Amino acid sequence: MAKAINSIADLQPDPRNANKGTERGAYMVAHSLEEYGAGRSILADRDGTVIAGNKTLQAAADLGIPVRVVQTDGRELVVVQRTDLSLMDDDQRARLLAYADNRASEVGLEWDAGEIAFDLSAGLDLSGLFYENEVAELTGDGVEVPDFKEYDESVENDVEMITCPKCGHSFPPLFMRSIAMHIRRAILDNLG
Repeated sequence: MAKAINSIADLQPDPRNANKGTERGAYMVAHSLEEYGAGRSILADRDGTVIAGNKTLQAAADLGIPVRVVQTDGRELVVVQRTDLSLMDDDQRARLLAYADNRASEVGLEWDAGEIAFDLSAGLDLSGLFYENEVAELTGDGVEVPDFKEYDESVENDVEMITCPKCGHSFPPLFMRSIAMHIRRAILDNLG
């Protein structure tokens, strides 16, 4: 028997959601709801726990947006038809909503490695959603962590240094990797 859902208060987020979300993604979802209104539904289980749309639930609750429930067993596609928007009439709000929906999903995703590892250990088969190397990258499995020696003068000669061809300054490889990762993150943050 399905729980009656009469208001947003009858819904609860997934306590084990593998998407931790990001501050920027939360802002974008809230902004999209404020500017363009609801563009898609969220999916809840029979007990009112959100399966998909946890970040949207939070933003909608904060904004006091009412809910309308459509019960289904998953054998039909539930379509949300916005009667105030038209992509064919060059409606900028409709086009912006399409962008906002995709962009908020993109920047709002931050996988929770611990939750993924827990689900895998519980026997959840994610092979239809991720390649094996993607799961390993997300959970840290298979990543070789070198055994570092305690630093002192004796290890200085054990480290192969990287020398800058322009200035001739030498750096340890891990230092260069760290700098490269910070530069990559800064570039991606500025592009996003």
